[in-house]
Amino acid sequence: MSLSTVEDRRSSLSRGLSLLELFTVNRPELSVSEMARRSGMPKSTTHRLVGDLLAAGILERGDRGVRLGLRLFELGQLAPSQRTLREIALPFAHSLNEVTGLTCNVAVRDGTEIMYVEKISMRNLRVPHSRAGGRLPLHCTALGKAILAQSEHDLIESVLSGELPRLSPQTITDPELLRRELARVRETGIAFDVEESQPGLFCVGAPILGPQSRVVGAISVTGATGVSQAQRFAPAVRASAMALSRNLGYRPRHRNSTMAHS
Repeated sequence: MSLSTVEDRRSSLSRGLSLLELFTVNRPELSVSEMARRSGMPKSTTHRLVGDLLAAGILERGDRGVRLGLRLFELGQLAPSQRTLREIALPFAHSLNEVTGLTCNVAVRDGTEIMYVEKISMRNLRVPHSRAGGRLPLHCTALGKAILAQSEHDLIESVLSGELPRLSPQTITDPELLRRELARVRETGIAFDVEESQPGLFCVGAPILGPQSRVVGAISVTGATGVSQAQRFAPAVRASAMALSRNLGYRPRHRNSTMAHS
C-alpha cells in the first residue's frame, strides 16, 4: 500500500469523523446538503462519505435526512473505562436517586469537559445537558469541580489559565475565585453548583476515586435551586461516592481520611 493511499484513507476517516460531530441534541437529524454546508466540504465529497457511513451502520436514514446509527452506539458501549465505571456505578446511582428523589448523574472527564455516562432522572425535571453523552465545562459544574479538585496540578493550572466561559450569571469565571473554590472542594470532598451551569438548578457532587487515589469520575444529584437544599443532600452524595470508590479499589490512607489528596 502506497503512502499516498494511507494518507487518503486517514483524510477520509478524519473528514468522516468531522461529519459525525455535526450532530447535536438539538440537531439529531441532518440532510446531506446541510452537512456539506456546515462542514465546508464539497457536496459530492459529503455525499460519498455519508454513503460509506450508512453502509457501515454508523449513520442511518431518517425522515428528513440521516442520523447517528445503532452501530455507533454499539461501539461506544465497548469503551472499557466508561463501561466499567457505568456498570459499577449504576446501582449506587439508582440508590442515590431513590434516597434523595433527585436526578442522579455520573460523569467522567474528557479534556476540559465532563461527559455524562449515566443519568437516573427524577420526574418533572428537565436537565437537557445531563443526558448520557452530554458535555459541559469542568469549571461550572459540581461534577467537574469534584473531578478537577482531585486532578493533577498541571490540569488544574491549564484550566485556570484557559478560557472559563460563562454559562449563567452565577458561573465562576475568575481564576483566583475558582482556585479557592477547588481548594474548598479538596478539603471537604464535596462540590456545589448553584445555578452556575443552568439557572434554576443546583447540583451537589463528589469525586469517584480508584486505586492510588486517582480520580476516575464523579457522582451528583440535581434539583431545584436552593443552597440549603444542596447542603442537605451533601452527606448522601459523599457517602455514595465513597462506597463507589471503595468498589473501584480506592483505599483511604488513614482511617479518618477524607477523599481529598494530601
